[in-house]
Amino acid sequence: MEPIRIGLIGVGGMAQSHIRGLQNVGTFKMEAICDVNNLTLQKVGEQLAIKSENQYRDFRKLIDSQKVDAVVSITPNNVHAPILAYCMEKNMPILTEKPFTLDYAEAKQLAEKYKKHPIPCMVGFSYRYTPAFRFVKALLDKGEIGQIRSFSIQYLQGWGAPPYDTPYVWRFNPTVTGTGVLGDLGSHMIDMAHYLFGPFQEVSAKMESFITKRRSEQSNEWKEFVIDDFACFQARMETGIVGTFQTTRNAIGSGNQHEVSIYGDKGTIHASTREEDIVHLIYFDEKTAELVEKKMHVPKTAYLTEWEDFAKMLKGEVGLGFPDFQAGVLNQQVLEAIIESSKQPGKMISALES
Repeated sequence: MEPIRIGLIGVGGMAQSHIRGLQNVGTFKMEAICDVNNLTLQKVGEQLAIKSENQYRDFRKLIDSQKVDAVVSITPNNVHAPILAYCMEKNMPILTEKPFTLDYAEAKQLAEKYKKHPIPCMVGFSYRYTPAFRFVKALLDKGEIGQIRSFSIQYLQGWGAPPYDTPYVWRFNPTVTGTGVLGDLGSHMIDMAHYLFGPFQEVSAKMESFITKRRSEQSNEWKEFVIDDFACFQARMETGIVGTFQTTRNAIGSGNQHEVSIYGDKGTIHASTREEDIVHLIYFDEKTAELVEKKMHVPKTAYLTEWEDFAKMLKGEVGLGFPDFQAGVLNQQVLEAIIESSKQPGKMISALES
C-alpha cells in the first residue's frame, strides 16, 4: 500500500508528539512541513529529511503543492479557522488541533462553509484515546454502574504557577489564543463530557485571572495582560446528568492531571491520566452487602491511538466516538456559553444553539 503523504503545518513544540504518533502508525510519510519560524522549519526539516523545496512559510502553498494527501495542523489558535477554511476550499483532509477555533463566531462561519464543502476532518481531542477513558466509555455503554446521576471532571497543570517563572508566551496572548486555560485545557474537559455523556444543555461558570504580568521571552521587560488562569463550571447535560468541572495551570504538583469521577446508582468509576492503564470501580457487593473497590486493568480492545484513527478516517472508516468536525463546533459552542456565564455569576446559560 502506498504511504499516506502528510503535510505538517506548525512544527513547534507540540508537533513532536504528532510526529512520533504518525511515525508509530507506519502508514504515514512526512512529505512537507510549514512554519513561520525559519529556524524551526530548518531544524525539523533536517530531523525528517524533508527537502528544502518541501518546506513552506505559507500553509496555502503547502496545501496547493499537490505533494500531500492530508495535513496535520498544530498551530496557535488564531490560525485554526483560516487553515480549516482553506482545506475545505481545496478538498484537503485534516487533523486540526483544539480548541477548534478562536471563538464561536469563527466556528459558526466554518460550519456554514462545511455544508457546501465537507471534508474528512478530525479534531485533536486526544484524550478520547487515553486507554483508561476509552475503557470507561465501554463500561458506561454496558451500564456497569447503572443510571448515571452526576460526574466531576478536572484538568490540572502546574507550569503556570509563580515558582516556574514561565515567560509570556503565545498562550497568554488573548488575540492569539482567545481564552487562557479554558480553551487550552477546558476544551478537553468539555470534549470528555461530550464523549462520555452526550450534549450539554446549560452551564454556570466562574473564570479568574491570577497572574497578569510575566517576563517577555525576548527581554527582561514585563508584559501585562488579562487572561483566565482558572475556570470552573457546573453543567446539566441533555440527558439530565449533572457535572462539575475545574481547570487551571497553577496547580503545583499536578503535572498533567486530567481525570473523571462518575457516580451511578450501582457504583462509582474513576479514571485519570496518572494511571492510563487502570480504571477504579467502587460498588456494593450484593452478596456481602459490603463496599468493594476494584482496580481494573484496561483490556487490549480499548487501545487505539489518535493517529491510528486518523489513518482510518482517511480510508473512510469512521467509528463511534470519532472526534469529527461537528465535535469541534459543539465544543466551541459550550466554550462560548461558559464565557457568557462567567460574566453573569450564578446564572445558568444555555449551551444549545439558539
